[in-house]
Amino acid sequence: MNKEYALGIDIGGTNSVFGLVDKNGEVVFEDSIATASCEEAINLVDAIYSVLEQKNLLNKIQGIGIGAPNGNFHSGSIEFAPNLSWKGKIPLAKLFSEKFKVPATLTNDANAAALGEKKYGVAKSLSHFITITLGTGLGSGIIIDNQLLYGHDGFAGELGHIRVIPNGRSCGCGRKGCLETYASATGIVRSINELESNNKHDSPLLKLTQPQATDIFNLAKQGDLFAQEIVNFTAKTLGESLADFTCFSSPEAYVLFGGIAQNGEEFTKKVKQYMENAMLIIYQNKVKVLTSELHHKNAAVLGASSLVWK
Repeated sequence: MNKEYALGIDIGGTNSVFGLVDKNGEVVFEDSIATASCEEAINLVDAIYSVLEQKNLLNKIQGIGIGAPNGNFHSGSIEFAPNLSWKGKIPLAKLFSEKFKVPATLTNDANAAALGEKKYGVAKSLSHFITITLGTGLGSGIIIDNQLLYGHDGFAGELGHIRVIPNGRSCGCGRKGCLETYASATGIVRSINELESNNKHDSPLLKLTQPQATDIFNLAKQGDLFAQEIVNFTAKTLGESLADFTCFSSPEAYVLFGGIAQNGEEFTKKVKQYMENAMLIIYQNKVKVLTSELHHKNAAVLGASSLVWK
């Protein structure tokens, strides 16, 4: 059977995951490529094409949906993404379309994750929600009245670049104090060196040459006091920010997706608690904080593929 699948692509700061997806959300093939190994965007296009060509899957693709940092739905371009090595404006949808000879649509990676949650995940029954992606950076996809919010220029929903601490940590966007410098996989690792604590010097975290976010969560579960402080600080910063975001669209829920969110319901509960403590009274106890049900599949790949069916 030809032209039966959508190629969904999730471009991340670390890895780019891609998969062939049918209309029911079944992923029939999936693979990944290290994003940093592709010096230019066209190298990633060629690499994905080569993998699918070797698997004899090219003739099954009806269209391509792409989720990428700073992906602009209107222009089809990645524009000045701080967490990618590719600089400036990259006409990525055009590059994929020309290579694969099928239509290609691009959106922000967090928007793609929100579409995936809406069509296939925990947000199926929700009309108003915000997906928060906690990866290399922090992204957000905003659904209002069952419609994804793009804004007039395609860049609505950059909640990761709301500044939460005046003159705080430097961000790849060129400013200081952005939320993603605190509540992301890279942000939580930065807390090891930048968070002051009486328990800091006895922590095994300082002995790790290249600590990861998972190390922090694992040590916190094992009782390391400094790791527990970092987790609480991260949950507090994120939860208080979600309380402020609620004033914008009054969502039914926030859906947490990505590496940090995969650390279980305990982190989600902490975020919820700090959010409620900071919430404007008219919103208190009305907004859920949910963990994505699509971590084992990849919400962004599914959401990106749904752009083809739409």
